[in-house]
Amino acid sequence: MSDHARIKGHTVTRTVHIEASPATVWEALTDPAVMAKWFGDVVEFAALEPGATGSIDWDDYGSFPIEITEVVPGDAFGFRWSGIPADELDEYSTHVRFTIADAETGTDVTVIESGFDTLPGGTRYRRARLEQNREGWDVELDELAILVEDDSE
Repeated sequence: MSDHARIKGHTVTRTVHIEASPATVWEALTDPAVMAKWFGDVVEFAALEPGATGSIDWDDYGSFPIEITEVVPGDAFGFRWSGIPADELDEYSTHVRFTIADAETGTDVTVIESGFDTLPGGTRYRRARLEQNREGWDVELDELAILVEDDSE
C-alpha cells in the first residue's frame, strides 16, 4: 500500500504500489466485472472506448453515471462521473484518470480526480466533496491492491 490520498488545490491524487503485473492491474481498472469487485457493487459501460457511457452503482449510495474519456491500453484510463447519485452526467461531475507504470516489483497506480473547482454549490460544498473523495480513494485503491495481490498469489 502507500500513503493516503492528498488534496492539492482542487485535485485529489493518490499513488499505490501493487504487487501484480501491469496487465493484471489494467484488467482490474477497465473490466467492469473486475471493477465491481473493488469499485462499486455493479459496474457497467457500453464499450471500453472514449465516449462510451455507463454507471458505477453502490447498493448503499445509488447509481453514478460515467462517460469514458480516455483509453490508452496498459497506460491510462479516464472517465467523467457524477459525484452524486444521478440519472445522467451533469454539472456535479468530476474527472478521474488512472495511470499505471511498470515498477520493479509490480505496478504503480496513480489516480487523479479533478474538476472540483467547477462544481456548483460554493466553496464549502467543493471542499466537502474533495474530502469525501479523498477518503474514498484511500478505501477504493486499498481494495484494488488487496484484490489483485490476492489474485496474483
